[in-house]
Amino acid sequence: MAQTSKTALTDPTILETYIVHVNSPKTRVFSSDPKDIENWHQSFLPSSSRLVYSYRNIITGFVARLSPKEAKAMEKIDGFASAQPQRVLSLHTTHSPSFLGLNLQQKSGTWRGSNYGKGVIIGVLDSGVNPNHPSFRLVLPKEWNGVVTASVFGQAKGTAVGMAPLTHLAIYKVCSGISCLESDILAGMDAAMENDVNILSLSIGAQSVHFYQDNIVKGAFSAIQKGILVSYSAGNDGPLHGTLSNEAPWILTVGASTIDRSIRATTVLGNKEEFDGELLSQPNNFSSTLLPLFYSSTINPFCDFDKPIYGFKGKIVLCDGSSYTDSNLKGQSVYTAGGVAMIVTNEKKEGFTTSANAHFLPATEVSYAARLKIKEYIKSTTTPTATIVFKGTIIGGNSAPIVGSFSSRGPSLASPGILKPDIIGPGVNILVVWPSSFENKKNSKLTFNVISGTSMSCPHLSGIAALFKSVHPHWSPAAIKSAIMTTADLTNLAGKPIVDERLGHPQCMC
Repeated sequence: MAQTSKTALTDPTILETYIVHVNSPKTRVFSSDPKDIENWHQSFLPSSSRLVYSYRNIITGFVARLSPKEAKAMEKIDGFASAQPQRVLSLHTTHSPSFLGLNLQQKSGTWRGSNYGKGVIIGVLDSGVNPNHPSFRLVLPKEWNGVVTASVFGQAKGTAVGMAPLTHLAIYKVCSGISCLESDILAGMDAAMENDVNILSLSIGAQSVHFYQDNIVKGAFSAIQKGILVSYSAGNDGPLHGTLSNEAPWILTVGASTIDRSIRATTVLGNKEEFDGELLSQPNNFSSTLLPLFYSSTINPFCDFDKPIYGFKGKIVLCDGSSYTDSNLKGQSVYTAGGVAMIVTNEKKEGFTTSANAHFLPATEVSYAARLKIKEYIKSTTTPTATIVFKGTIIGGNSAPIVGSFSSRGPSLASPGILKPDIIGPGVNILVVWPSSFENKKNSKLTFNVISGTSMSCPHLSGIAALFKSVHPHWSPAAIKSAIMTTADLTNLAGKPIVDERLGHPQCMC
């Protein structure tokens, strides 16, 4: 059956990109020449120029530019199965190996026992890679296509070492910016199967739909039938329930957790209360002297540029966090208004998940619980004061791992009887390589960054899967998935149950 988009309903002559599934003819045997299948696919179309992709491996079908009327007409052609307009998906945008028990200094253990993933090929479907980055100074095969997620799997060396350092990466650019067309993703998966990858890793997702409407999970099923494990990010739409992306039972769906490292910036109030937060770029010479603390509760509590920013000069400014204003823009606002430093507080839904961002001025980002207590202090005195103490990198917090507040939650809407996500992995404040041309056009020297998302946790688990595949090359995707899930830790580093950063913190950082 051919489906029609809302746009096409208003204009039936408009051409749209359709993903068409067909049934292979029982009486025809295709040769090894790709043109043979392509010619058959073109026989369904009013013109050969309408063909966009002809798939050989991932699905039995093709992509074409068609009007709704033309798509409907294909239903009469022998071998036609279905056609639907393609969807647009989006990207789900160090110390983590040692946190997972992987250590270069150990004479035995998982890394050495698996030979660091040697011989395993991970297919990365993302926004591409910069092979000139210091972490990827390797001789890459010319026929392989394609930064951030790639550094987490393997290949990256030194500061931002990956999970499986001796794996090979086959990188396929299927996204432009944060948008990823369904047809391009399938083309990348098709090419990856052609290149004999062992694992597919996709930090990409969209809203939940029925499995029969989701061409990407159909493609994943084909890959798994060929012995390829497929790892997907769970999505960044938490903490609400039922916000999961990529929920098919046959894939590995990965949520995000903290690790036992914080880049600590502690707020100290005039009443001596302290609240730990985080900041990536920490100043070396910020004074520990208490300064006036200012909060514009009624005029500009979010420190927005488009609202009055009076009263900031010479003060540490408290700014409410908000989902519609980036914390870096708040920093620009405070800096422009003459603020000395900034304290950004979480929204309620963010709980204790604090971000280690880089800011224009000395700053810290603190939890929602800290937000409430700092405001109580401001109300309690006519001359509130504060300072920020920058402590650098702290390793060893035994409350980790904790589920990040943003990590999408189950239950699965498409398959409520299946528990999802399958597992969590490091995804909060993860050190990664950073493409200088992406969001850093002025400072080309910035080659590393700290970011959060299930797009970080997914490649961690893809790398772990590569270690299993290296040791057990004949294991099926289901066996590797089972081994990962059944050998994972059920408790945090303190031996207590793993908790949710939205609901509470076993060692309250407030």
